Amino acid sequence: MQITFVGGPVTTRQHDQSIHEQIQGEERFQELKRRFRSWVFPMTAAFLAWYLLYVVLSAWARDFMGTKVFGNVNVALIFGLLQFVSTFLIAWAYSRYADNKLDPLADEIRHEAEGKTE
Repeated sequence: MQITFVGGPVTTRQHDQSIHEQIQGEERFQELKRRFRSWVFPMTAAFLAWYLLYVVLSAWARDFMGTKVFGNVNVALIFGLLQFVSTFLIAWAYSRYADNKLDPLADEIRHEAEGKTE
């Protein structure tokens, strides 16, 4: 293709897709993104809801959160500790999910891409 400008003709050439663009267009890569999003988005929403419940109860349900469960331990302290527990459980669950559903497909895609670049 040749385009003429005031300074003279300019030749352009078609853009060759990079390996990254090729991978992004593949069905397996789209499946990998779908699997990732189908786990991460709902889990993020659930965790945020759980966290916001803790914040809302702490702000507007002080009597409930101040209820003693045993000794000096109240509901608010238990909810606060459960925030840490849920964070670790989500990290553990994601690790298992990634090991079983994401990593095998990502490894497949990566090995194929490495074969194309050599």
